[in-house]
Amino acid sequence: MGDSDTPDLGKLLPDAIYHAVKPGTALLRLETTRAREGTLDGAWWPHSRRIDAELPSLVSALTEHLGPVTRVGLDASAWEGLPTRLTIDDRVVHIDSFPVGDDTVLITRGDGDHFSLLVVPPQATPDAARAAMARAVEAHNTTEAEQILIDTGANSARS
Repeated sequence: MGDSDTPDLGKLLPDAIYHAVKPGTALLRLETTRAREGTLDGAWWPHSRRIDAELPSLVSALTEHLGPVTRVGLDASAWEGLPTRLTIDDRVVHIDSFPVGDDTVLITRGDGDHFSLLVVPPQATPDAARAAMARAVEAHNTTEAEQILIDTGANSARS
């Protein structure tokens, strides 16, 4: 196999577990294995349900680890002010509305590489959010997003 045939593994998921959080940064946790065998690839805890305020920091953080994000799929009923596209870091990101429920967000990079993230409700307590995010990134996790939120109590403060 020549060098040009070797897949680029540098932009899958981060190997580091913790990064310092700066004000306004997306609260994001990604699975730290390249295998991606679980139901979810990570978790996101937005500050609000305003997609125009929350999505830019998420996409910027994901782009740093995964490369350019081209699409985001989410449930329109769970978010305020849902546009069909946003320009983030000088790139157009298309926003698709799917009936996936408000517990996940689907991220697409390239033509079809998808990442599924648990969405922790903004109103969740820090302890519940931390527990839900930890469960979402467990290797080989097959628990659905909604059940993780129920099990950890992260959905108890939904509006």
